[in-house]
Order: sequence, then C-alpha cells, then structure tokens
Amino acid sequence: MQLAPSSTFLPKTLEILEQREPKMGLRAKAFVEKQDELYRRRGEAFLSRYARFLDSQGLSFAEGVESFIRLQHIVEGERKKFLATGRYPNTSFDAVNQSFYSNPELMRHHMHGLVFAQFLWPDQYQRFAFFSDHLPAYAAHASAYLEVGGGHALYLCEAQRSIGSHASIEVVDISETSMAMAQSFAASDEIDFHLMDIFDFSDVPAFDFITMGEVLEHVEEPKRLLNKLRLLLRPGGKAYITTPANAPMPDHIYLFHNADEIRQMLEECGFRIEKESTRFAIDVPDAVAMKLKLPLMYAAFVSVA
Repeated sequence: MQLAPSSTFLPKTLEILEQREPKMGLRAKAFVEKQDELYRRRGEAFLSRYARFLDSQGLSFAEGVESFIRLQHIVEGERKKFLATGRYPNTSFDAVNQSFYSNPELMRHHMHGLVFAQFLWPDQYQRFAFFSDHLPAYAAHASAYLEVGGGHALYLCEAQRSIGSHASIEVVDISETSMAMAQSFAASDEIDFHLMDIFDFSDVPAFDFITMGEVLEHVEEPKRLLNKLRLLLRPGGKAYITTPANAPMPDHIYLFHNADEIRQMLEECGFRIEKESTRFAIDVPDAVAMKLKLPLMYAAFVSVA
C-alpha cells in the first residue's frame, strides 16, 4: 500500500460525517485529531485507493460514508439487544447466510462501511497498526503468504507492500461480495484468489505466514478453523489472528466473553502466542470496560507450539 504524502480523504470523511450525523462526526474527529502522521498517511493511502474503487463502481465517496453511518447504527442497535440478552443474534451459519450473506445490498453496505471503520474505530485501527508494524519482521523470510477472508483488502494491500516482492500471495474467501472488493483493491496478476471454503483447501502445509482477521467469530466451530490453519502452516510458520469479544453484529456467531477465552482456545489448538494486542472500543479503565461488556479487539502473532 503506497503511503500518500498529502491529506484529502480523511478530512472529506469527517466533513461528510459532521454534516450527516453531527454527534458521530464529532466523535470521529476527536479520535482522528489524536493520531500521528503515520495514521494519516495510512488512512489517506487506503481511502484514496477506495475512492478509485468507488469511481469504478459508479459510486460517490459520500455514498461510502453513508454506508459507514448505516453500519454504526446497526452496531448500536445490536449492542442494545446484546446487553439485554447476553448473546449474539445468530448461532448458526445457515441463519446468518439466510438473513445476511444472501442479501447483496446488505452485504454491499456492510463491506463499504467496514472500510471506514478501519480508521475511525480505535480498536480496528490498533489491530491494523499492530499488523503493519510487525509484519515485515515476521514475514521477512516467508515465501508463501495466505489470507483467509480478504474482506476490504486493507491487510492484503499491506501484505503486498511489505512482502509481495519475495513471497507468493493467495487469498481464500467464501463471500462473493468480499472477494470482488478484495480483487478490485489489490488487483494483481501475482495474487491467486480462491472463492471457496477454507476447509476445501488441501491439508498440505504450504504457507509460511497466514493472516486471518476477524473470521473466528463468524463460524460455529472456531477450534476446527484454527486446527485447519495449523495444518496449512509449514514448520516454523507464523500467523496473525484477530477476533473480538463481546462484539455483536448481524453476522457474528461465536461469542468470546474476554481475551482469556481467546488465548485459551489458541493454545488448545496448538498455537504459541508471541505478540498480542488488545483494545476496548472505548478508552475507559479495563475494569469499567469489562463491567459494561464493551467490545474488545484481540490480535496476536502466533506460531505452532
């Protein structure tokens, strides 16, 4: 991902937010103003790429921001239900597929909204910064890179920039909407895209580094998925895995209640945690955040134990 020297799209995003949703805009502006120059360069680089994608789709930048506003309202509604029930809205992939994945319009808004969330939600940006800061050293000797769930392609673009010159890159995703966006953002003949279920991949250990961001919470049996990843890693291979706790969304299935539950599952599936990052959605003392059941983002670089 080429780092942009000038600032255009972040101010434009904040301007639209403040016009359409003043309170939301003020919160976003307060967060952005606290960030450093590297944050701004990263944000501009990705949002400029996103703007080109919107143009190719005949969409305006304002329409993209509207999707973020819509996503924010959905999250707020899901959180109210979560606090009342203590559970996620769906517990099976079939239920999510019927109510969410099979709705192209809903999926389109969701994916576009998540683009902005990467730089406007503190927990999302921290997991990306953690990845970006440490990926070059972790994947310096990797010759084969796999990303599970290409999504909005932010991590894929960073992998291209960091290790694309010396490693093959493959992406597997079960969602046509997600895959289409990833292919457009990271257009390259050198990346192999696989529209398929990760469980249909051969169990042959073929990768030195695997990235899987926010996928575990989307499956009914996250241990099965982690075991599959371990089988795909070559000896000495590493992985970057993230997943949230207490983060209700229409497509989230598996509920982690805290970071310890995530750590325990990683270890039970044969992974050793080497570096980790945690951040609540709001900056309050941990005890307060846990009491309020605030969403927590967990991210870790792991190796096979």
